[in-house]
Amino acid sequence: MEKIIKIISEELGIKPYQVENTIKLIDEGNTIPFIARYRKEATGGLSDEILRELGERLTYLRNLEKRKEEIVKSIDEQGKLTDEILKSVAIAKTLAEVEDIYRPYKQKKKTRATVAKAKGLEPLAKIIIDQEEKKPISEIAKLYINVDKLSSEDKENKDKVVNNEEEAIQGALDIIAEDISDNPEYRKQIKKICYREGLIITKASKEEKSNYEMYYDYSEAISKIPSHRILAINRGEKEEFLKVKLEKNENKILELIQKDILKGENQFTEMLKLTIEDSFKRLIEPSIDREIRTDLTEKAEEKAIKVFGQNSKQLLLGAPIKGKTVMGFDPAYRTGCKIAVIDETGKVLDYTTVYPTEPQNDVEGAKKELLKLIEKDKIDMIAIGNGTASRESEMFVSDMIKEANREIHYVIVSEAGASVYSASKLATEEYPDINVSIRGAISIARRLQDPLAELVKIDPKAIGVGQYQHDVNQKKLAESLAGVVEGAVNKVGVDVNTATPSLLSYVSGINSTIAKNIVKYRDENGKLKNRKELLKVPKLGKSAFEQCAGFLRIIDGDNPLEITAVHPESYEATEKLLSNIGFNKNDLKDKDKLTDLRTKLKEIDVEKTAKELQIGDMTLKDIIDELIRPGRDPREDMPKPILRSDVLKLEDLKEGMILTGTIRNVIDFGAFVDIGVKHDGLVHISEMSDKYIKNPSDIVSVGDIVKVKVIKIDMERQKVGLSMKV
Repeated sequence: MEKIIKIISEELGIKPYQVENTIKLIDEGNTIPFIARYRKEATGGLSDEILRELGERLTYLRNLEKRKEEIVKSIDEQGKLTDEILKSVAIAKTLAEVEDIYRPYKQKKKTRATVAKAKGLEPLAKIIIDQEEKKPISEIAKLYINVDKLSSEDKENKDKVVNNEEEAIQGALDIIAEDISDNPEYRKQIKKICYREGLIITKASKEEKSNYEMYYDYSEAISKIPSHRILAINRGEKEEFLKVKLEKNENKILELIQKDILKGENQFTEMLKLTIEDSFKRLIEPSIDREIRTDLTEKAEEKAIKVFGQNSKQLLLGAPIKGKTVMGFDPAYRTGCKIAVIDETGKVLDYTTVYPTEPQNDVEGAKKELLKLIEKDKIDMIAIGNGTASRESEMFVSDMIKEANREIHYVIVSEAGASVYSASKLATEEYPDINVSIRGAISIARRLQDPLAELVKIDPKAIGVGQYQHDVNQKKLAESLAGVVEGAVNKVGVDVNTATPSLLSYVSGINSTIAKNIVKYRDENGKLKNRKELLKVPKLGKSAFEQCAGFLRIIDGDNPLEITAVHPESYEATEKLLSNIGFNKNDLKDKDKLTDLRTKLKEIDVEKTAKELQIGDMTLKDIIDELIRPGRDPREDMPKPILRSDVLKLEDLKEGMILTGTIRNVIDFGAFVDIGVKHDGLVHISEMSDKYIKNPSDIVSVGDIVKVKVIKIDMERQKVGLSMKV
């Protein structure tokens, strides 16, 4: 365990005590959100991102140690374990290294070398590799001819027969070739050469137009190729547009092995040179190419998953638009635009279908119907989905709201995953009497009101922010995104009396069964009055209560502290703190007293007070923050969506124009920005800042509002190039 602690500490640049305490907390069954929020003293205030990374590395390193033990045991059982092997296994840092060490001792399927060994040619192989024998090798090889010695039954089995000296020598060389290919040191050095000097080369496998044309005659250093290009090349190869190979310094590799094996000029030199070449070409190169491609893909996937996670987190934490009645507008052509109106609590007031787009073009009829709804339901905003027919719908809406008697703005909302949700079992349970097609419009409207509560109902992969999300390891992607959603939900907190089971199931310590039980308990017993009541919910025991209580809010309950993230374990200290400065918990509900309370809280000497209350400094700081802004939604600090009232067409754009846009997606090579025209514009990484930027996500996030300059307009391809160097 000490070794694991040391490795993680060095890799993540944190102190050993932080690693040790975190591992202990994880092993005790605590969730990452709980550790991040309520065990800051133990972890030294590590963020949930670092804690998740720590958890992943811990799993990997424990699996590595387990595999090392299995391999040592297996080699020992074969009676081949040496101090050198033990040392090599001990210092190996990756599973790939460990597997290379184990390679020579693995039970092999039938190979040319195993056949040669079955013929008894290992001693001859040793004579050749030792290169000391002066007698001609053909004479020695004659001793291994066995065709006359075998029974007629054995002669039938060609795998046992050595007919002549050439066969004997070839069999011995096959054994040597396999031994060379199994040598972990050679493999290690060859991989180093490939990574340092190798190239990835791609050629067209069919000459036709595709998204992969830039790779039809392409090469790049393995050491420099970025992850998005690896994933693009993989996809092009899978779709049979590209042929991919790794080019390496073959002479350097052969010399490396020759230098170790050859012992001056002798009768064996030429045959060993040919055997080394055969070993490299037939055995080493194909497997090392596979390993390098796998390694590059895994690293690229890891990066893509990370980017996808960061983008998803920003989308989930988008600022909610509270207290507004919203019309959800799901655009379409032939089947008509689906409309749903929801009030400020998310309740469906009205729904209909209108046909302002092709082929019906019933603009007047649609206008009349929607203006009537705007007046009747007192609509404040229209959320338009960004899918098919979105631009035509936007032009129709911007024209229509000019005739409304109320001030109305519209917002373009990502509708990614809305159709997946509409047809889901969950949507059927929520709206059993509403048509599938209308459910999409409800989802679009609700996404504007509360992005988090709505987006947790959708498979995170369908949220649509990221790069190559369908090409990466789906299990790892699902695990990563579940962690991202869990982190977002717990950061915001959840109203236990209004939350859906899908939202509750992401709360620390609550699984889908407990989430359903909470809703069932609520339906049968009315609103929960305090957090302690959660213990009456079936299957929600003390351990689950400890993990979830701080993240669940009770807005109009018995205890005003329960509109905050203060954990029940800190109630006593919190009440004592309030009492010390002349207040009590009920003052959190009194707006007049809140101003004075905030002033007093800001004046507190944290170090001194923490000692008096016998709690940690970090815990006290968190308690003070919660009391200063009770019931605060951290998403309120996020950029609000851009409200529009007029439409912008690609033809309206001019180079040099300065516009305000919303970051819709961040990828390795830049960011896509919604500036209100049909297609999002691209800010290439080189146009993000005058300074060098390694990673676009270092300076922008999904949902950010940015000022951009139009630097390129490609009318034919409907593409816009933007710059943030305004």
